[in-house]
Formats: sequence, structure tokens, C-alpha cells
Amino acid sequence: MDWWPGLGGLAAGLLISVVTAPVGVSGAVFLLPVQLSVFAVPNPAVTPTNLLFNVVAGPGALWRHRRTGALRGPLTRRLVLGTLPGVVAGAAIRVFALPGPTVFRLLIAGLLLPLGLWLCLRTLRPVRHRPAAEPAARTVTGLAVAVGVVGGIYGIGGGSLLGPVLVGRGMPVARVAPAALAATFATSVVGAATFALLSLTSGGEIAPDWYLGLSCGLGGLVGGYLGARVQPYLPETALRLLLGGLAAAIGALYALRALG
Repeated sequence: MDWWPGLGGLAAGLLISVVTAPVGVSGAVFLLPVQLSVFAVPNPAVTPTNLLFNVVAGPGALWRHRRTGALRGPLTRRLVLGTLPGVVAGAAIRVFALPGPTVFRLLIAGLLLPLGLWLCLRTLRPVRHRPAAEPAARTVTGLAVAVGVVGGIYGIGGGSLLGPVLVGRGMPVARVAPAALAATFATSVVGAATFALLSLTSGGEIAPDWYLGLSCGLGGLVGGYLGARVQPYLPETALRLLLGGLAAAIGALYALRALG
């Protein structure tokens, strides 16, 4: 039915973004299985569809963070400038080297499952005698470049990877989340444009599902703003556990899908 992708995508984008935005995750990673299983979006078109979601949904949370001044500072600039070059390479890799869904899911599971469990463990059982030191500026920039490539491959913008790593290295969630969302938005704009250009010269289902991506994005626009508004009222421990739990849940979900 014609109304189902619109209403279903709107509801999915809103609900997911409300939960993920407080910790700097756009929610696109949770939309991937919804788009593959519920809406039957083919590979690799699901990747640019998720990037389109990020482009539409991102301004909701970013507008809220901008009003509070949370986007100011060098961390946002480093993440944005580092991830942009990588996302173009990642989009090309996704189209020409990783078209199969099984490899795609195993890579996500192998990265996010241990990362999420590690962050939860560090939060519940912190090393009290030696607190984690924040990473150096060069380390942050190098990480951003690598995550840009991964984000271009997965169509998730990279925030779900940057957030757990930086928080696990000692940065507070309230500082990391706005910068990660800004990097996700910037790389998604560049990644979506790259996929659009590749669809003109390559065969297969590469162009995004515009209707579904826009519907999910509108829901995410509202949900992201609400999630960013709630974030200051949540304690740091709860935010760290939420971020680690989301990362582990994503990894476990994709591991089950790949093995199944």
C-alpha cells in the first residue's frame, strides 16, 4: 500500500531518534534492519537511503545543540573535517567492493558488539585509580578519517562508532554527542551526493529510496530534537550505558542476521 512506507517510515524514524539522539547516534543503524526486512529496500540502495535519512533528520538535534552552545569547540571541527574525506572513499568501497549483505552485516557486528560491551563494562566497573585520559588531537583526527570510511560503507554517518570510542577514552557524553551528530550530518550530505553520482555511472540498485528516506528523515527530525532536549536531564552514567547498550544491540542484531 502506498501509505505504508510513508507512515511506517515516519514512525520508525521518530521513535528511534528519540532514543539515540541523546548519545550522539543518528538512529540510521537501527533503521537498516527495518528498511531491509520491513520495507524490502535492496542492497546497496539501503546505504544511500540511510544517508538521506541522516541529512533530513540531522538538523533537528543540531538546532537544539546549537541553541545551547554545545556545537562550539575544536572537537566538532576535528570530527567534521576528518570524516568528510573518508566518506567518499567509503561510498565507493560499498558500491564496488562490498555489495553482499552477509559481509556487510558481519563487519557491523564485529565492530559494534565488542565496542558496546567494552563501554558498558568500563562504565559499570571503572578503573578508579587511573582515570581514562582523553585522546590527543591527532588521534581524534585519525579516528575521524577512519570512521568516515566506515560510515560511508555502512550509511550510518559514523556517529555510532565515534561516540562509543571517544566516550570510552574518557570524554563526557554531553561533549561527544553534539560533535558526533555534526560529523554524521556532514558526512551524510557528502555521502548521499557521492552515491547519487555513482548511480549515474553504475548499474544495480544504488540510488536511494527517496520516498522512504524522506519519510524516515521527517520522523527523525522531530525525534532528534526531542532527544537532544532531554539529554541535559540524564546523568552521565545513564548516557554511557545507553550508548554502550545501543552499540552492543546493533552488533548483536547484525550478527544474528548474518548467521541466520
